[in-house]
Amino acid sequence: QVQLVESGGGLVQPGGSLRLSCAASGLSLGDQAMRWYRQAPGKERESVAHISRITYGAPYREYADSVRGRFTISRDNAKNTLYLQMNSLKPEDTAVYYCNVPSRDAWGQGTQVTVSS
Repeated sequence: QVQLVESGGGLVQPGGSLRLSCAASGLSLGDQAMRWYRQAPGKERESVAHISRITYGAPYREYADSVRGRFTISRDNAKNTLYLQMNSLKPEDTAVYYCNVPSRDAWGQGTQVTVSS
């Protein structure tokens, strides 16, 4: 059974940083493509970052236009954990953030990120 547990959310001022974690069990993250999604109040869930599974060389990473250059998705295979480093945070980044394994349709419970002064 696949389990994903997000952590690292919180309240941060505009311009600040947070690092989200997604600890996985029941599968090896290195074998999976993974995504971070977010959902703000009253809005649809949107994909913000994607990392491909490990093949040859560095994994492929893709970002939504709204976060490119500020967010970085990464993976620690030894810890079986996915990360999202978020820098230069803006109020519009406020949302519940979820990690996802598309091939398994597996989701975590989400972690709240609030950017406010």
